[in-house]
Amino acid sequence: MIDRRPMSLAPLAILRILFGSVMVISCVRFAWLGWIGEQYIDPVMHFPYAGFEWVESLGDPGMYLLFGVMTLSALGVALGAWYRVSSIVFLFSFTYVELIDKTYYLNHYYFVSIAAFLFCLLPAHKHLSIDVLRRPQMKLDVMPRWMLDVFKLQIGIVYLFAGIAKINHAWLMDAMPLRIWLPAQSDLPIIGPLMTLWWLPWMFAWAGMLFDCSVPFLLWNKRTRPFAYAAVIAFHVVTGMMFQIGVFPLVMIAMTLVFFEPGASNVSESNANRVAVLPSPLKLVLVVHFVLQILLPWRHLLYPGELAWTEDGYRFSWRVMLMEKAGTATFTIWDGATGRGGIVDNREFLNAHQEKQMAMQPDMVVQYARFLREEYARRGVASPRVTADVWVTLNGAPAQRMVDPDRDLASDKIGIAPSTWVLAR
Repeated sequence: MIDRRPMSLAPLAILRILFGSVMVISCVRFAWLGWIGEQYIDPVMHFPYAGFEWVESLGDPGMYLLFGVMTLSALGVALGAWYRVSSIVFLFSFTYVELIDKTYYLNHYYFVSIAAFLFCLLPAHKHLSIDVLRRPQMKLDVMPRWMLDVFKLQIGIVYLFAGIAKINHAWLMDAMPLRIWLPAQSDLPIIGPLMTLWWLPWMFAWAGMLFDCSVPFLLWNKRTRPFAYAAVIAFHVVTGMMFQIGVFPLVMIAMTLVFFEPGASNVSESNANRVAVLPSPLKLVLVVHFVLQILLPWRHLLYPGELAWTEDGYRFSWRVMLMEKAGTATFTIWDGATGRGGIVDNREFLNAHQEKQMAMQPDMVVQYARFLREEYARRGVASPRVTADVWVTLNGAPAQRMVDPDRDLASDKIGIAPSTWVLAR
């Protein structure tokens, strides 16, 4: 039920400030670590998402300029300065970068794009902002409670679907991939020696599933909220220490503060008639958004085969760190005129991260094969065919061949259809 009771707009404004500030930190960190050049300028090829092949790297200096614009727009969001322009520019610049190469896909990048989209729609700049200082008449002190509930619902979806995804035999019964990951953290200070305890992976597996499934409801309940938020901090601090997941812990710790808000009684009757409103078309956009958010994580049920193996419907469904997967891929280019073949040196076209991700994800194997066909056709190879010998291990199991080594992978196409080139596991 939509809660239309008036409440202070301050919590939404504070959430905007926190989000924009974390994004500024993230952008500066990305540039400081040299990732702009390493990830988006240096590689010869990129792996765009199906339907977004037109999204390309802007090269040098284009990518540096894009990140500069992104950083300034994130600062504009935090300060509430020229907010409508800042929020839209940040949304499109961040999402553009995200779409260039899916080898860098992370759930928290997806979450940032969604949060940025929601901020574009809501009047988070009409309180505690430079825009209000510039135009005092636009200031609003009150909003309907559902505007804050929008972010609560989105965060709840993230946690809940992450928990549902963990309800499977590999995670709960076999404690995979935690049985691989935890012992590898034995060199951590203080807690390192505990990582080798034989029962710890099972404890972490069940605790992680129960945390994800319950924390949205515990945060929503006023009585359990402080304890739930303490658990959020502990959970994300520990995972941030153990795994290389960037600013994701900071993003979730900051955004989850949205569950703490003043009650309706804190809004005076005199202000109740100046409640922030949202046009009906934008309300419809929000409804469509949340319908998609609820349906998308289930789309894998429409595909045959084992999800973790084929990865059809895996992305954009909040499946957070559920598997340990690695592979090797050796590609051969065959000359259609002579029938002769030659092995491809993947390092000529891909950086180490791209090659690692490509070698275990079926859609990227096909994208790379199609790239190789075009590249070697330009080099004079007649009607080139591309085959690959791809071996993949999942959760520590013996490696298995993922595709038919005699199949011309360059003739396959990626899209929403099942990955028919993947051999059954």
